[in-house]
Amino acid sequence: MEKDYSNKQAYFVGGGLASLAGAAYLIRDCDFKGENIHVLESMHILGGSNDGIGTSKGGFICRGGRMLNEETYENFWELFSSIPSIEQEGISVTDEIIAFDHAHPTHANARLINKAGEVLDVMSMGFDNNDRIAMGKLLLTPEEKLDYLKISDWFGPHFFETNFWYMWQTTFAFQKWSSLFEFRRYMFRMMFEFSRIQTLEGVTRTPYNQYDSVILPLKAYLDDHGVDFTIKCTVTDLDFEECDDITVTAIHYRDENGDGMIQLREGDLCIITNGCMTDCATLGDFHTPAPFKVKDPVSGNLWANIAMKKSGLGNPKPFFGNPEETNWESFTVTMRGNKLLKMIEKYSRNVPGSGALMTFKESNWLMSIVIAAQPHFKAQGADETIFWGYGLYTDKVGDYVKKPMRDCTGEEILIELLHHLHFEEDLDEIMRDVVNVIPCMMPYIDAQFQPRAMTDRPKVVPEGSTNFAMISQFVEIPEDMVFTEEFSVRAARIAVYTLMGLDKKICPVTPYHYDIRTLLKALNTSFR
Repeated sequence: MEKDYSNKQAYFVGGGLASLAGAAYLIRDCDFKGENIHVLESMHILGGSNDGIGTSKGGFICRGGRMLNEETYENFWELFSSIPSIEQEGISVTDEIIAFDHAHPTHANARLINKAGEVLDVMSMGFDNNDRIAMGKLLLTPEEKLDYLKISDWFGPHFFETNFWYMWQTTFAFQKWSSLFEFRRYMFRMMFEFSRIQTLEGVTRTPYNQYDSVILPLKAYLDDHGVDFTIKCTVTDLDFEECDDITVTAIHYRDENGDGMIQLREGDLCIITNGCMTDCATLGDFHTPAPFKVKDPVSGNLWANIAMKKSGLGNPKPFFGNPEETNWESFTVTMRGNKLLKMIEKYSRNVPGSGALMTFKESNWLMSIVIAAQPHFKAQGADETIFWGYGLYTDKVGDYVKKPMRDCTGEEILIELLHHLHFEEDLDEIMRDVVNVIPCMMPYIDAQFQPRAMTDRPKVVPEGSTNFAMISQFVEIPEDMVFTEEFSVRAARIAVYTLMGLDKKICPVTPYHYDIRTLLKALNTSFR
């Protein structure tokens, strides 16, 4: 029998993938009325960290790229199999992405590059026996014993000079000081990827950037069902009932008209993004650095406010307390014509979209670039090419531009890159084709990897909750790995099904680390 939810309202705080997925689950699986679903977003655009915007005149910007994966994105593919493509009539977003990816297979031929511009042989992971023993012990150690430990607390100095570490670090954005049990979870969750980390064949491509390919069709689906979106609205606090249970009674917000409050009625839901990795991100341009502004994140402040009111809501301090450790900087290059991309294609032996990451392992910034299939934006002109990259060490002085990356303009970042590619002779000609190079400083982009205790990340639905859940990269989902699209979608599904009392299966984490063939491949790879 269909339940009547005509008077029930659902409020999502944050307009990222998790909130949009949660709204879709309410509509698809709970027969919830779209007009009773409200999404409150502090920025001027939806999509959270899945962004991809710009113009041909001003240039385009990707703050980053969200790697998809066919084997481990169980709930992501299931959800988007019910979201219609807005590009091709009669197929789902899942079908569209998988078909595109199979038509554009990844096989990186220039994964690591040295300072001399030589492409390195990365068939060997570079482990010694101490590295192998430490890795084996880690996989056998219960993660409950790993509170606050860093990767560098477990592995010796040699490990951080291996091909494996350079490739794993730049693929997933780990640092030596990142959480040891986040690293352990990645090893288990991505065990099958271990044996092909040098080619990144497991990277699943979207036809365009993730905003155009993932967020826009999901938003269109929600629009068709009448979901209410409010942008430029910052939620600052929540009120709870004064009892042992966790029941939200009011949402406090600030918008262009000042402060306001939404009063929740009995049965209403409140689902919040309790942390955002792209909070406080800043942009520069060809002539201007992206400012490194150390300030409290909006989402982290909300989380801190509510955590003081109720137990069991986690602890944001380990994640948002050290931007010097959690920052890195990306940059997006928009060019007229394809001269530079053709030069990189010849150099790397990868056509755009087939090479995944190229990392300059000896660069002071630990710089990497990503050359996606073109066009990478729907709004991209026919005579424009776009690529993006990032550096993990923004406080280090460049090898050629003698300034820290965080102090560099877009022009200076591109000059540094062209020197690492050893394209100096063509530098002036290349620079004449530049539309813009937009740097993006993200102080908290690695925050979800910070060392922490197991209890610092709250459950999606805390113990005693009657109408409240948290969905972000900062909640605790056993066995799953943060910094992924799947984590956002899985959190949203857990939140909706639990709060709505829905007896419907959530796709479990696939236990690839128990598969004997996967284990044997990984073991063989560790001895290469």
